[in-house]
Amino acid sequence: MKRLLLIFSLLLSYGLFSEDEEKIQATSQLESIVLGSGCFWGEEKRYESIPGVVSAISGYADGKGVKPTYREITKPKNRFNPNNHAEVVLVVFDRNIVSVEEILKDYFEGHDPTQFNRQGNDIGTQYRSVILTINDEQRKIAKRLLDEFQVLMNANGYGRIQTKIKPLTEFHYAEEYHQDYLVKNPNGYCPDHSTGVVFNKEDSRDEIDNSFLQQGKHIVVIESDSCPYCEKFRADVLISYQGTIPLSYRTSSGLDGLKIKTETWATPTVLFLENGKEIYGKKGYMEAETFYKILGLFKLGKTEAFNVAFNQGTDARYCKEYQIFKNTPDGVFTDKLSGVALFDTRDRFNSGTGWLSFTKPVNGTVTEHLDTSFGMVRTELRSKSSGIHLGHVFPDGPNGKPRYCINATVLDFQTREAYLTASSG
Repeated sequence: MKRLLLIFSLLLSYGLFSEDEEKIQATSQLESIVLGSGCFWGEEKRYESIPGVVSAISGYADGKGVKPTYREITKPKNRFNPNNHAEVVLVVFDRNIVSVEEILKDYFEGHDPTQFNRQGNDIGTQYRSVILTINDEQRKIAKRLLDEFQVLMNANGYGRIQTKIKPLTEFHYAEEYHQDYLVKNPNGYCPDHSTGVVFNKEDSRDEIDNSFLQQGKHIVVIESDSCPYCEKFRADVLISYQGTIPLSYRTSSGLDGLKIKTETWATPTVLFLENGKEIYGKKGYMEAETFYKILGLFKLGKTEAFNVAFNQGTDARYCKEYQIFKNTPDGVFTDKLSGVALFDTRDRFNSGTGWLSFTKPVNGTVTEHLDTSFGMVRTELRSKSSGIHLGHVFPDGPNGKPRYCINATVLDFQTREAYLTASSG
């Protein structure tokens, strides 16, 4: 489908269709433009998210004397070759829905056009900023917007825009594995080299107050527009997070006042801050297991609770936390990291073992696993949300019920009223 759209859009753009108006009446509103702004993987997805864009197609253009393949343009000898092809995206759009001006504004706002032959850590002529137009009207609009954006960039402390505006001479379709790359590779990151400078002030983000992030522990997730990895990370991992460490979202340009070590051009990037200073940082999509392992180090440190949670340790009998939790008021015991309710005081009983005991967990919150350690065959329990080790289940509970034997150090407690209030909020 993408190949057909590519062929159609290029023929239409260059006016190479026949004069048979009846055949092109339904599709004559299509137009295309070719844009280069760094690695085409993330840019392809960005353009496809614009309403009115029919398709975005990764390819190579604006080179000569170099074979237009990924293998050739990435060879060391071509890294700084001015005749190398650029990684570009052919954007096919319905001009009745979206204008070329709107697409070009998104283009300038979506990368740093002041960088020469690079975007972030991607360095070389293949990553240059270039606009390849298919008619004179597009060229005029691109030149006007570049001049307008230069004024805005200067006002925000940036230098001269390096974007070249040229007529398109040839477009080469990139290898199939590059097309829809972010869809085909679900665990990764989206490159985000935007500066935060925008054309319309009303579209710009309000000045962000980070003062509260400078006190105590916080989790900050850096996202960008049209980032499927960000959406996936929210849906797979963060949707269940109800922990006691506050979670905030930012863009890479909204980190003023914070001391950050990790590069923030990849989204999502997760930062674990204490008093405004990064303690841990991780770029790219990560599974819940990785997120909670880092959170465990951040929140618990090298403590008994961490050892129980991640090394399948066991509390000492009648430990301090057990003594606190064995006679709490009505409420729920939550995962110490995710904050999800795991056990209810209504199901608690005194087993006389020195460990918290319940007849059942909250429905759907724990998983069971075969444990053959220490020469025994047992059923291990883990938290479904965070994956941390909780304890074991045995068949010797009251009245024929099971006994869920749980380590108190990996739990927090909330009264029922407090938990319900927090859940409803």
